Amino acid sequence: MTDKRVLLDEIDFYLVTDSGLSKKGTLSDVEKAVAAGCRIIQYREKAISTKDMILEAAQIKTLCGSESIFLVNDRVDVALAVDADGVHIGQDDMPIDTARELLGPNKIIGLTVHNIEEALEAERMGADYVGLSPIFNTSTKKDAGNGIGPESIRVVKDAIKIPIVAIGGINKQNSESVILGGADSLVAISAVVCSDDVERETREFIDLIQKIKY
Repeated sequence: MTDKRVLLDEIDFYLVTDSGLSKKGTLSDVEKAVAAGCRIIQYREKAISTKDMILEAAQIKTLCGSESIFLVNDRVDVALAVDADGVHIGQDDMPIDTARELLGPNKIIGLTVHNIEEALEAERMGADYVGLSPIFNTSTKKDAGNGIGPESIRVVKDAIKIPIVAIGGINKQNSESVILGGADSLVAISAVVCSDDVERETREFIDLIQKIKY
């Protein structure tokens, strides 16, 4: 199997699934996002059994193929069960060194951080990227806190070498400020999965990001 970590250099739009918000369902959203050129998918599911998660995760892995990174949010057990490319964990989830021990050296581990101190610690502990959150106030994560603003990204970017994924309240109107602020990639959950055309929305975000980055 190819080492998917090389794809981290190419990520732009980052899809996080949300079955509660999705109009067409998680599998459809993933299929459409991958078709649009999305290089990184995070399966985030809090509402179904572990058994059903494993079944759905296996299908998502197939949809991602060799072109897109497939991560599971929080659930290291589910990631192991389907041999996902890695996990994304939060500050209160499994410690990163324990996750690394379980997953092995070649899997991708992303960690949510809220400030420069947590970002430096994430890099020191061996995270492959950080999710800096929340950039703006967000409704999709109730406990996210107040937005830190796109101007906060540059400070973190200058301090660490691993990629930064910006998360929280991002839409087409404010995404330019996020990329100009120094983010390598961004997440926009409701802007995409609440849409009637996930493929078009994903493609528009990718074009927008690439235009600014390159």
